[in-house]
Amino acid sequence: MSSHGAPQEAGCTLALDQGSHSSRAVLFDALGAPIASAHVPVGTLREGNDRVEQEPWELLQSLRTAALDACDAEAARGVPIRGAGLATQRSTIVCWERSTGRALTEAISWQDRRNAVLLERMRHLASRVREITGLPLSPHYGASKLRWCLDHVSAVQHAAAAHDLALGPLSSFLVQGLVHDRSAVVDPANASRTLLFDSTTLDWSAELLGLFDLSREQLPRCVPTWHHYGPLVLAERRIPLEACTGDQSAAAFAFGTPDPSIAMINIGTGAFVQRVAPPQAPLPDGLLRSVLCSDGTTAMRSHEGTVNGAGSAVEWLRSRVGLDVDRALAAPSPAQSSPHDLPLFMNGVGGLGSPFWQPDFPIEFVGDGDDTARLAAVLESVVFLLCVNLGSLRRSAPLQRIRVSGGLSRSDGLCRSLADLSGLPVERYAVAEATARGVAFLAAGRPASWQPLPIERAFTPSGDAALAARFSRWRAEMARRWENRGHSLIF
Repeated sequence: MSSHGAPQEAGCTLALDQGSHSSRAVLFDALGAPIASAHVPVGTLREGNDRVEQEPWELLQSLRTAALDACDAEAARGVPIRGAGLATQRSTIVCWERSTGRALTEAISWQDRRNAVLLERMRHLASRVREITGLPLSPHYGASKLRWCLDHVSAVQHAAAAHDLALGPLSSFLVQGLVHDRSAVVDPANASRTLLFDSTTLDWSAELLGLFDLSREQLPRCVPTWHHYGPLVLAERRIPLEACTGDQSAAAFAFGTPDPSIAMINIGTGAFVQRVAPPQAPLPDGLLRSVLCSDGTTAMRSHEGTVNGAGSAVEWLRSRVGLDVDRALAAPSPAQSSPHDLPLFMNGVGGLGSPFWQPDFPIEFVGDGDDTARLAAVLESVVFLLCVNLGSLRRSAPLQRIRVSGGLSRSDGLCRSLADLSGLPVERYAVAEATARGVAFLAAGRPASWQPLPIERAFTPSGDAALAARFSRWRAEMARRWENRGHSLIF
């Protein structure tokens, strides 16, 4: 698959990464090394168990501030900035006024499940939605939230009546604001997380738009990953925005063009495991088909699993115990951090993701333990859920090893447990900003000049009988809960 434009042989590339907790800007040189960076924290509003929002203007301004700070830090070197790329939270949506770019709603997070009841009424259509989109019928994705805004927000209704409404992924709102353009466009990775996108035709699905009673005219125009989005307006600078994608799609390119035999796991607020979809390999049951990138003619796709409760599960525990969580995370192994047998953590934080897809799964510990043991159990639950997803990926084609990135990957214990339980070597690279490096690699035209990243630490499977026994107990507990709901669960 060809890329848009020629690789940037000289100068540097600006990567913008808008995430759940902060906006980041990182400048990478012509060899792929970071040379300047800045980040700006952003807030999140949670209401009840199902509403999670962020302020769109704050997200936009935080990106501008981070970009300006990073560019100013590099200005003394006089190295030209040749282009920029943007990666954003997938599945987060906004409604805005097309003519002015003014937000009409909050940014409704990918973690938000406010319109789950609509999807329950549509459950009989789940297989058809999955056939078109590669996704389950889940409230985490954008369609039900967009429908909620049209049904409940008067400003959105007024803009629709005036033919001045734009709605869609957060990326589209941010791009329009950053490049000062009235047109609204969307890349395939972010569009594919709306439940409205046909991942085969790489365009909006008329069938799904009709299903959710949404108008194509109100949605952004679908464009490739590589596209002349317009110039980023940063004070006196004008930097061409050459690539846009989702955060996890970008992270897949942090190490260069991804290899189908490698599972890539990025562990942040959620944990995402993906691999390039091997040719002709069927989509495993319960997993997702995602678009990693497209040049408008061809596309690279992945098979992906989602663990909603990763860093968010640690934060859930942090708010309930008096433990110094950061210090405990530095323990050599989750299991070794407590002298007693560990409880099991039934990790429904944010709803149970793939391959189960249960939005209301209860959150609880099974068994007793002190706060340190509970943290270890939370970390192990992330490993257990990742290994279930890895098992699904391996049923479609073999895997040779795992690459990990993201905040929780800094835990040696988590990485060691992942290697022992999966039976695959785990490689952790010296990369702090996987998403930023990946989107910069795309924006620069996937240059061959970028140097490979060194492995910071490798974890070789050695077997852990106690860990395997806890995994068996966890699976039995999961199966028992499914039976109580009148279903059978097969791992």
